[in-house]
Amino acid sequence: MHLVYADSNGQIFDEADILPVGRAGGLLTEIYEDELIPLPEGATLVSLPGTKAAGIDKQTGQTVILPGEATAVGALLPQGYTRLLLPGYVKREAADPLPLFGYTAVVWKDGNFYAAADLTDAGKDRWNPLNFSNIGQAVQERIDKYPDNRIYEHLSHCSLEYGCLTSQNTFLSRWEGALPVSSTCNAGCVGCISEQPEDSLFPSPQVRMSFRPTVEEMVQVMVNHLQSSDDAIISFGQGCEGEPSTRGIDIAEAIRRTRAMTRQGYININTNAGLTPMIREIVNAGLDLMRISTISAIPEHYNAYYRPRGYGIEDVAASARYAADKGVYTSINYLVFPGVTDREEEIEAMIEFINRNGIRLIQMRNLNIDPEYYLAHIPEPQGELYGMKQMMEIYRAECPNTEIGSFTHIPPKTTEQRIIGRK
Repeated sequence: MHLVYADSNGQIFDEADILPVGRAGGLLTEIYEDELIPLPEGATLVSLPGTKAAGIDKQTGQTVILPGEATAVGALLPQGYTRLLLPGYVKREAADPLPLFGYTAVVWKDGNFYAAADLTDAGKDRWNPLNFSNIGQAVQERIDKYPDNRIYEHLSHCSLEYGCLTSQNTFLSRWEGALPVSSTCNAGCVGCISEQPEDSLFPSPQVRMSFRPTVEEMVQVMVNHLQSSDDAIISFGQGCEGEPSTRGIDIAEAIRRTRAMTRQGYININTNAGLTPMIREIVNAGLDLMRISTISAIPEHYNAYYRPRGYGIEDVAASARYAADKGVYTSINYLVFPGVTDREEEIEAMIEFINRNGIRLIQMRNLNIDPEYYLAHIPEPQGELYGMKQMMEIYRAECPNTEIGSFTHIPPKTTEQRIIGRK
């Protein structure tokens, strides 16, 4: 197993005399063989600007920092894979924060690149970019057919400029499609990918939508997508918008109108679930699936990252419990970070949250953020460090009614069994 690093031109090399290390939070740590998998298809290797590559000298066993311009290298994993360790590095003096990506430790072993990662969801093939050909033609055909629907116009940029696979599904009429509706939010997340303050140290990688779609525009997109197949999913709440439940009354009306026209497919909302009255409206209108974004069940950690406006983790729990009690298949979009998420106190709090509130699925999502920036904004991690792999095993044992995956799953029941319009 060799250390991997990049030179000033971005060329990648291995160093046979130095063992690679990873990072768990701010701690450099040994990488074990059972934490490695061959670099997945679709992964991207990147150098980490402003860093120095770190490793362990095979002769002395001492931690070493590569001299000169050598920088650390990380992998950006495709969806379906959970990062187990961050790349091993130290920051250079006065270095800028890293761009908003989820960097994973990489090594060179047996003539190939390996990543410290776990295949968490077998549904990864649906999210392989190679399965999204001819998207330009599909976008143009939909825009030509519905020239007055601003949602399609907005999603065309997401599809063609950002390469968003969920928006591309909307044009390809399959699987999980995107339906953004909100330009406002009730949180100010530290790592928000669609809106950062003007004085932020790093720019948002995409632009938030700037208009309010009408109910009629929503219904048009929903019906087109849901009628494509019985397993189609249309999802409110995308990376290019704020919090969808701020449009709760309109979303509920759109669901009612859509369900008067078709019973096919599944209606999902990706939400922070802080606006419990609006979540109730949406659930009662006939919501099928709900995915709640969270980073922790510990209030101090949750508040430090999400910076919620007018709500707290107790409101999130109330929304989850209400939806679960009404038969909605409820999951969490769990933003995970090695060295923090896999601490004893975090695991214990999340187990209680999951079991108490009827969570059926944990969707593991790698947190895209500069590690130092994140660690500086949250309370200092406490408790024993279990490691990401053992953490997932603990959840499987302690949350017997909950799956672990990475994507939105269709619940184990048929369309005919679902209740359309709840009271």
